Amino acid sequence: MSGFDPGNRLVAALDVPGRAVADDLVARLQGAADWLKVGLELFIAAGPALVRDLAAGRRKLMLDLKLHDIPATVERAAAQACDLGARLLTIHAAGGRAMIEGAARAARRAGGDADRLRILAVTVLTSLDQRDLAEVGEDVPLADLVARRVRLAVDAGADGVVTSPREAAAVRRIAPPGFLIVTPGVRGTAGAASAAADQKRVATAREARAAGADLIVVGRPIRDAADPAAAARAIAGELAEAGLAG
Repeated sequence: MSGFDPGNRLVAALDVPGRAVADDLVARLQGAADWLKVGLELFIAAGPALVRDLAAGRRKLMLDLKLHDIPATVERAAAQACDLGARLLTIHAAGGRAMIEGAARAARRAGGDADRLRILAVTVLTSLDQRDLAEVGEDVPLADLVARRVRLAVDAGADGVVTSPREAAAVRRIAPPGFLIVTPGVRGTAGAASAAADQKRVATAREARAAGADLIVVGRPIRDAADPAAAARAIAGELAEAGLAG
């Protein structure tokens, strides 16, 4: 994607309950992850001020709010995210074409290229499997639903998608050049198969990158490590090796 710098491709998820804990984790990371992710829990606890402060410190920020509302509301919210200095903003692809178009329009209206806000459409949450989809009325194969939403996101002007590592390779085959693929649900090499129950479609960082992911979001293996910076550096090394192998 023109002007987009993925850095070392590692997004450290600040999945913590408040500002003090977040600031401590950022300090302990020592810049080992080029990206930081602020999710819903931390955003509600610490508010826009945290995002502004991190952006002011030249941090690359992913604002992971997974917006899903009427198009006008999401468009205005995306404009606010631009003003905060976030580089990535997540919305739900299930919100439909007009909603995605509105968010993309707000991001492009802010101008710039290299550091402008980019819109990521979430395909299917990594916490869901085929049975979960059936319970909410999505009686289509999960892989088909992901592909359908990827194509919608492309057509509606999104800059990329968030999808599980399990679908990354298939998404890469249908996405246009420069379209971002961001994968959560990443676990450490030894822990991928035993990830917590809230993440059902998971893989290691190396596997996700080899499958075609541009950015890899990692939470617990970094956050809960005795040395978060060392853990982040190790994962960044895996990503670099997987990229060279690919």
